[in-house]
Amino acid sequence: MVCIAAFIILALIGIFVAIISIFKPKIGKAYLKALKKAWGCLWKKVRLQKCETGFKDDVKNTLLSKVIIKHPKWVKPLSVVIEVFSIVIVVVAVWAVLTAIKSLLALWALGTCNVTKPAACSLGAEVCSIDESEPANVFEATGRWFTEWGEIFEAIPDKFKTYNAEDYDFNSINVTSSDTEGLQTAVDIFDPGCSVCMISYRNQKEIGFFESYNVELVPFAIQDVEGNFKFKNSEIVVRYMFAAEKVRPGVSLGVIDRIFTGKNHEGISYQNMFNEEYSNEEATKKIEAWLKEDGVDSKGIETIRKTVNTDDITDLMNKNREIVEKELKVKGIPTMIYDGIKHTGLFKL
Repeated sequence: MVCIAAFIILALIGIFVAIISIFKPKIGKAYLKALKKAWGCLWKKVRLQKCETGFKDDVKNTLLSKVIIKHPKWVKPLSVVIEVFSIVIVVVAVWAVLTAIKSLLALWALGTCNVTKPAACSLGAEVCSIDESEPANVFEATGRWFTEWGEIFEAIPDKFKTYNAEDYDFNSINVTSSDTEGLQTAVDIFDPGCSVCMISYRNQKEIGFFESYNVELVPFAIQDVEGNFKFKNSEIVVRYMFAAEKVRPGVSLGVIDRIFTGKNHEGISYQNMFNEEYSNEEATKKIEAWLKEDGVDSKGIETIRKTVNTDDITDLMNKNREIVEKELKVKGIPTMIYDGIKHTGLFKL
C-alpha cells in the first residue's frame, strides 16, 4: 500500500514539481525517477504481482531517516502508522475516483451530479429539486451511496428512449387556447412555488410555446419522502386548480398565470407572496377572489371549496406524483415532454 499511496501523492504534487523544476531541474529529475518507480509498483499491483520491496523501503527510509538516529525505538510504531496512513490514502483516492465517475454518470443520465439533492449540482439544469431525506447515520449514508448507483444505471436506458406526451395518463389542464388540430401534445410539469417554473412559464408565453403545441399543464406540489411540501402554499394552489377545473374547465389557468406573472399593489410578485407571506387562509382567499374575477359565481366557489380537500383531489395529486417520480424518474421541476424528449430544467428563450 505504501508504494500505491506514494504514487497517488506524487501524481497530485506533479504540477507543483513541474513549476519548481523550471528553476531547479535536479528536483524534476528526482521526482520523475520516484514517480517512475511508484508507477512500476502500482502497475505490478494491478497485475497482481509483487511490488519491489526496494521502493517501499526507500519511501519508509526517507520518511524515517531522522527518527532512526534520534529515536530508534519509534521506528516500528511509526512504520505501522505509515502503513495505515497509506491504506487511508488509497481508500480515499479510490472513493474519490468512484464518486467522480458516479457524479458524471448521474449528470448524463439524470441531469444532475447530485442524485439526493439535484439543485445542489451547479453543473446540472436549473431546477427546483425533488430532494430525498438526509441519511441519519453512516450506515444509511453508505446504503444511499449504493442506492444512487442503482438509480443511475436504471436511468441510463431512458437516455435512448423516445418520450411521447400521450403515453402518460396525467391529470392535467389544457392551456392551449388556439385550434389544437395538427399540433403536437406537450406536457409541462410545474410547481406553483418554484421560481424556475415561473421563469420557464414566462419564457414559454414570450415565444408562443402555448400556441405552437397542444400543452397540458400538470400542477405538481413537490414533497419530500415524509410528505412535507417544499413550498408553503403549493399544495393549496394545486388543490384549488384541480377543484376549479371540475366546476369550469380552464378557469384555473388564471390562477397560475397571476402567480407566475402578476404582482400586488406593492410590486411584489404573487409567487413570493404565496411562498413567504400568505398564510393558508390568506392564500385561499386570494385564489377564490381570482376565480370570482374570472366569472365563477358564489355557488361555484362554494362547490370548489367543498371539493378542495376531498379524497378525489388527493387521488389526482397522488397519481401525478406516481407518474412523475416512478415512471418518469424526475429529479427536478419543471420537466417538459415534447418533440419526443424529456426536458428537465429551465425553459430558455
